[in-house]
Amino acid sequence: MKLKRTPLYSAHRRLGAKMIEFGGWEMPVQYSGIMDEHLTVRSAVGIFDVSHMGEIEISGPDAFDLCQKLTANDITRIGPGQAQYSLLLNENGGVVDDVMVYRMEGEVVLLCVNASNRSKDFQWIQNHREGNTQVLDKSDDTVLLALQGPRAPQVLQPLTAFPLDELKPFCYFIGDVAGGSALVSRTGYTGEDGFELYCEPTHGPKLWNELWEVGKETGLKPVGLGARDTLRLERALPLYGHELDDQTTPLEAGLGWVTRLSKGDFLGRDALVKQKQEGIRRKLVGLELLEPGIARGGHQIIKDGRPVGQVTSGTKSPTLKKAIGLGYVSVEEAETGNPIEVEVRGRKIKGRVVKLPFYRR
Repeated sequence: MKLKRTPLYSAHRRLGAKMIEFGGWEMPVQYSGIMDEHLTVRSAVGIFDVSHMGEIEISGPDAFDLCQKLTANDITRIGPGQAQYSLLLNENGGVVDDVMVYRMEGEVVLLCVNASNRSKDFQWIQNHREGNTQVLDKSDDTVLLALQGPRAPQVLQPLTAFPLDELKPFCYFIGDVAGGSALVSRTGYTGEDGFELYCEPTHGPKLWNELWEVGKETGLKPVGLGARDTLRLERALPLYGHELDDQTTPLEAGLGWVTRLSKGDFLGRDALVKQKQEGIRRKLVGLELLEPGIARGGHQIIKDGRPVGQVTSGTKSPTLKKAIGLGYVSVEEAETGNPIEVEVRGRKIKGRVVKLPFYRR
């Protein structure tokens, strides 16, 4: 199967990016190195091409009702110009995908979805569509850049007249950026301040180049998917296919705060109410290794010689200089400070359960 490429593919090649397959796309995993890129975002500013992500638009008089039915969060809690993190759920309360919901002007909702789930999510929404709604996959018409790090406002401000200090977290504006229209939000997937810039594919390369020119004076570097993963892991942000999947509920994943059971009926609500009443049997926790080694997804978590869970993600934290991970364990073993072991390549490495997130800005 031929891999898809974003409109910025040639820019990545010029910058010497190492390219990999990800979700059907040929994407940059690193440029100068994961460690260097990670620390650049923490200390200065990095730019990511995340145009492989999907954008699905729901519109029409019943668009909000459909969104309320299919997502765990409550869209009535936000207005135009605001965004919220949410989850698409199935009948059993499992996570179809985690999404960013943008409430637009009029009867329009825009969902930003994971690249690997784009087609699945679109079909899921179509299959459950009710009333007077239209569902459009706008992914091919969208370039998405992420500018992340403490100096991100310093890089972006010269390219737009909008006062960025007035843009609060989980809010957005639509306006001229570098001579073209863009939707600019302030959510982030790194644990740092930063912006997401959605624009048409024809404007994408110009926007990238303009940001690059301004950013040279502030230490801007391109960042690949490798550092994007280590950054989100330090902040304990879930990744679909690792911490989240169709069999995992928000209550197990520590996302009860996203799940508004009080808003009324929605897909999966009955299963979640039942699970809340009966109590969850497993829980997502943070892990810290106390001996040399790195936990990886799929490694067993052991207590007193018996398996009690499984690692979902792990790395050597560039910021904290220690091996960290996320994993699901039985509720009885989820207490902070609980000593455990992780089986890494046949060796049992000592560790402990720790409080999340690992890193705070």
